[in-house]
Order: sequence, then structure tokens, then C-alpha cells
Amino acid sequence: MTYRVCSSCIMDTSDPSIEFDSDGECDHCLQFKEITKPIWEKNLKVGEIDKIINKIRSSNTNSRYNCILGLSGGIDSSYMLHLAVKKYKLRPLVFHVDGGWNSSISSSNIENLVRSLDLDLFTEVINWEEMRLFQLAFLKSGVPHIDIPQDLAFIATLYKYANKNNIKWILNGGNISTECVRNPLTYYYYGTDMKHNNYIRKNFGANNMPTYPFSSILWHKLWLRYFKRIKVFKLLNFVDYNKSKAIEILSKEYNWEPYPQKHFESRFTRFFEGYWLPERFGFDPRRVQYSSLILTKQISRDESLVKISNNSISKEELEIEFKFISDKLSISTKELLDLCKLPLKYYWDYPNSDRLFKLGAKVLQYIGSESSIKR
Repeated sequence: MTYRVCSSCIMDTSDPSIEFDSDGECDHCLQFKEITKPIWEKNLKVGEIDKIINKIRSSNTNSRYNCILGLSGGIDSSYMLHLAVKKYKLRPLVFHVDGGWNSSISSSNIENLVRSLDLDLFTEVINWEEMRLFQLAFLKSGVPHIDIPQDLAFIATLYKYANKNNIKWILNGGNISTECVRNPLTYYYYGTDMKHNNYIRKNFGANNMPTYPFSSILWHKLWLRYFKRIKVFKLLNFVDYNKSKAIEILSKEYNWEPYPQKHFESRFTRFFEGYWLPERFGFDPRRVQYSSLILTKQISRDESLVKISNNSISKEELEIEFKFISDKLSISTKELLDLCKLPLKYYWDYPNSDRLFKLGAKVLQYIGSESSIKR
């Protein structure tokens, strides 16, 4: 494909499935205008959020908590916690999954928030040896989506904790304001495709994982949602969420420290999105992040183009990062560099349930449980 960049956002042909109209505008922008924005505007109408908040408040009346909130220390979950407690007077069980990669900033942000709001923090620590082997297996497989082991642990542990404690509402930080452009499936494959995950871990050295919190899509999308009646509420989709203003509030009230880039609260995700994807696969996740902010009028296209012209991690920082990642994974820096030079592989190069996932998405869209936002 001849190189092109969208005339409205900064998505380009590094997204292999991108399409452009006659005016040079990409399908991400058109989908936002035609599908996502109307949903968002409906959510923001006066009274829409109050209906759901009242349902959450009236649930688990005999329990200390009426919802559960996964706190990573990132901007979305941090601001959501602030709103949930300060503005909406909810009683969240604050839950953190420690996968072994917390940055010092994220640990400090979590501590400051929980202490200032006078909340209890429940932390689940993932067995490090299992996490290490699982992440090495994905690195050895050569696929782009090496962050799946970490994401899967977060999702599975949170849902299992909600189910165990009979909590019917999960507050999720996913939002339209900063995430209306979806990451291409080519680089961010489904984290709960257990057929795919099991093949990679069993064939690349992570077969024995007795304590790892695996979760299939059927368990948390169907069983928990329709049989256990556990609901997910994306609170930030129902408020005027502006990233810069949120950072200002959090910094002032909780001494919260921002990150150089979205998702950099995790040292492994910093490596994944700051080096692995841009250098190995030619895809810079900031194109998705900045394009979302462009469409929701939080940043200009020109400013985004200036920002993305510079690497997200400097050469000096990269040396430190490689040393940290390799030491943490118990391999040499040379071994990590060799893994970065493996032949490129994608999800379709290994057994997967892609067709089943897409069919399931269509069914959920048909019954109104999922939006048709492109993935």
C-alpha cells in the first residue's frame, strides 16, 4: 500500500486495514462521526449517568462495597476513582493487580490516591515465575501482542475477585474521550483467545502455570454477564472527561504525577509500546492515542504531528530500559536484542479463534450488548 496519512487525524497506512474516502479521511474518523460520537453524546445527556449510579448505590446494600474498581495508577483509572468517590459517593472496592512491572511513579500515584481518599487497597500479586515465562513465550513467538500475559492477568483477576465477593458492578476505565480510535487487531490481538494463548505458552516454554489467572471470553463475557449478572460500567463515557483537566485535578488534589505516554505506568508496556511495536513492526501506538484526542478536540493535528516526529523513548533511556527488561526476565541484553530480531509473526501464524471472536462480536452487536466500533 502506498503510504498515506489521514487528512483529519494522524492515522496512517501503518494500520494495514485502514481505508480512506475521496477526501482523504480515514475510516476511523468516519466511524467516530457516524457511530461513536452519537453514542457518546447520548451518554452525556443530563440524567443518563444518574440512572446507573443509582442502580450501583442500591446494589450490595448489606456490603461494605457496591462496586469494584481496578486501579493501575494510570490517568483513566485514577480519575475514575476520584469521580466515583468524590462526586458520586460510591463505595468501590479498590483492586490492584501487581504483575511485577509497576513503575515507581505508578506505585506512588496509587498510594497517594488510596491514602487521600481513605480507602482500602486490595492487591493481588501474580506468581512472578509464571508471568516471566509467559511473557518470554510471547517474545519468543515473534508476535506483536506481547502485552497479552499482563493484560490477561489484570482482566481475569479483577473479574474473579468480583465474582468471589458477589460484587455486581465493575467500574471500567475504558472511554471514548481518549480511546475512540481503536488499536488495529493486527498488533493488538484478543487477550482472551485461550486457544491462541495456550498454543504459544506450550510451544515456547511456559507450559507449567498452575496458579496463573486465566480467563476465557466465554467466562467473563457470557457466564458472568448473563448468568451471574455482573455488569461493567464505563463511568468516563458519561462525564465530560478531558485528559489535561483530569491531570490538573489529580496533580493538585493527590500529588499525582503524569506519565510521559499513555500506558507507561507499566515498565513492560513502556518497552512494548515505546520500542517493540514502533521499531519491530513499524506501528507507533501514539498515532491511535493522539488521533483519539484530535477527534475529541483535546489536541490539534499539527501538535500531534510534531509530537510523533520524536521517539517516545530516547536512545539513552532505551539502553536503561533494555537492561531493566532483560534483568527482570533473567536473560541477557543480547538475548533480548536477538528476540527483537526474530522473523515477524502475527496472530494468524498460530492457532487462534479469530473467526469465533468476530462471530461473537456480531451476535453481541445484534442484541445491543456491544457497539460496532472497529477493532
